[in-house]
Amino acid sequence: MCGRIALFTPPIRLARFLDAALAAGIDPEGRPSWNVGPQQTLFAVTADSTGERTLGRFRWGLLPSWAKDQSFGTRLFNARAETVTEKPSFRSAFAHRPCVIPVDGFYEWDHREGRQRQPHYFTRRDGTPLLLAGLHETWLDPHDHDAAPLHTCTVITTTPNSDIDGLHDRMPVIVTTNSADAWLDTSIPGAARHELLVPAPPGTLEHWGVSNAVGNVRHNGADLIARNEPTTLF
Repeated sequence: MCGRIALFTPPIRLARFLDAALAAGIDPEGRPSWNVGPQQTLFAVTADSTGERTLGRFRWGLLPSWAKDQSFGTRLFNARAETVTEKPSFRSAFAHRPCVIPVDGFYEWDHREGRQRQPHYFTRRDGTPLLLAGLHETWLDPHDHDAAPLHTCTVITTTPNSDIDGLHDRMPVIVTTNSADAWLDTSIPGAARHELLVPAPPGTLEHWGVSNAVGNVRHNGADLIARNEPTTLF
């Protein structure tokens, strides 16, 4: 599961990194956050039929077009790679609405025996933005025809590589600038695109223990990613 994200690189830099234009209304410098949780805002890059890319703003928690109300998205902030082509909540978005979600890092909690349940911060070892494979949807409120469309997204997860060090049994699917091209190209057969949803090569990520304060989204500052190494219970 991926349920907490750090996103502090300015949108204009993320857009340039992915060769995308900024959507209308997005502040190029943005507002940094070290503690983004589900139902909060992420940025995602989408591509149109000509391949032109746009970095837009999305609420984290997918809302399929047929959802009756917004509460449906509260549990769809992750999608499992193994079933993303089959589950009704995700299969249409997989076929037609992939996206790439650029972030600076994500948090997972240590569940290993004999360890404190402490969060760890994961980021790319080479210091570049993490590019997460995602899906997006546009939802129209069936009860309020005057409401603005709501753009939502989800992060796809897969089995972990050795970088996770046994902390968790899932990790986000990480794409590269090269594989992002294929992931966003829906003219490529779904089976070929699905082959991209695999664990990242070992050595892609590094991680360290951080403060438990990240468990509360009201805490939000650069100190959340400062090293606070875990200790054993014995």
